[in-house]
Amino acid sequence: MNKPTRAGKLTATTLVLTASMALTACGGSDDASSDAEPKQTRSSRAAAVDNPLVATYDGGLYVLDGETLKLAKTVELPGFNRVNPAGDEDHVVVSTDSGFRVFDAVRQTFTDAEFKGAKPGHVVRHAGRTVLFTDGTGEVNVFDPAGLGGAKPQTRTYTSAEPHHGVAIELAGGELVTTLGTEEKRTGALVLDKNDKEIARAENCPGVHGEAAAGGEVVGFGCEDGVLLYKDGKFTKVDAPDEYARTGNQAGSDASPILLGDYKTDPEAELERPTRIALIDTRTAKMKLVDLGTSYSFRSLARGPHGEALVLGTNGVLHVVDPETGKVEKKIDAVGDWTEPLDWQQPRPTLFVRDHTAYVSEPGKRRLHAFDLESGEKLTSVTLPKSTNELSGTVAGH
Repeated sequence: MNKPTRAGKLTATTLVLTASMALTACGGSDDASSDAEPKQTRSSRAAAVDNPLVATYDGGLYVLDGETLKLAKTVELPGFNRVNPAGDEDHVVVSTDSGFRVFDAVRQTFTDAEFKGAKPGHVVRHAGRTVLFTDGTGEVNVFDPAGLGGAKPQTRTYTSAEPHHGVAIELAGGELVTTLGTEEKRTGALVLDKNDKEIARAENCPGVHGEAAAGGEVVGFGCEDGVLLYKDGKFTKVDAPDEYARTGNQAGSDASPILLGDYKTDPEAELERPTRIALIDTRTAKMKLVDLGTSYSFRSLARGPHGEALVLGTNGVLHVVDPETGKVEKKIDAVGDWTEPLDWQQPRPTLFVRDHTAYVSEPGKRRLHAFDLESGEKLTSVTLPKSTNELSGTVAGH
């Protein structure tokens, strides 16, 4: 995400909003959200929604049909809330100031599963496991999303040495890779085996933030001078070409050995609007920079079904980039020109990709669009009652 412009961080985010109102953003900040009991505006027996999307707005959640974009339900939930896929075909994880809450998007209702804790941060899905990192406590919770439902699923829990804006991922073999840091300083990552014994550590990643997994199960963490990779049981540092070069947000794909990241070079900027992206080749530990000629935000990065690197520019264009060559292979006119707001919590066009469909919000017009990534064709659009902020959905397949 973005480096906050006020006293505070995100998940590149450098965190600190006021106490109970703070919720973390990816990239370096805290998010304010509410633990008020949600009010659902229709019967809890609402008809199931196919491949649902969930969009946040100021005061609640919209649940939409993923095919038609028809608004199926509005759930009132005061405050600033965040939303991420839970890892299965039915649920999403909603971050509030009280913790992570599991929302059954297909049936449009909250379940009883909740992970309480101040400043809920990153939600990571990999190898059939979902990992939650609670910044305010440093607690990591790992669970199989197949166990989601009415009750809280069985979890693996680990508590960091000190609370910090962090992130963690569990690998297929059971290794847990998680960040190191304090509220003031983040330095790197460590690896625990399936018995929670430390087996590797690296402390050469200043400002560590965000993660992504590439093909071959190589994990990358963003640093302020490059990217830290965990590969084949050991850490490797990918140096950036600039002395200060922050890659705080990344997107990975099992179909590609190359990670997509943002790239910022001004440590003093109130809000840097970069035009270059970073492509990190995990085979060679090299970084390539590509200038798109337009800026983008922390909600602009995604990957396509074949490993394409996708970037939504402030010129309104969705760029489809070949990660091997860095060539922009396709440009999809998605929305109108937009400007990234100084406050990272404010709405801006957001990209969410599921299978072969790219969903793009246009908050200035209260619109949401769906595009076919293969043809570039707009599939459908909808106008919503209020402007949306975050956009996510269930995993494809329902």
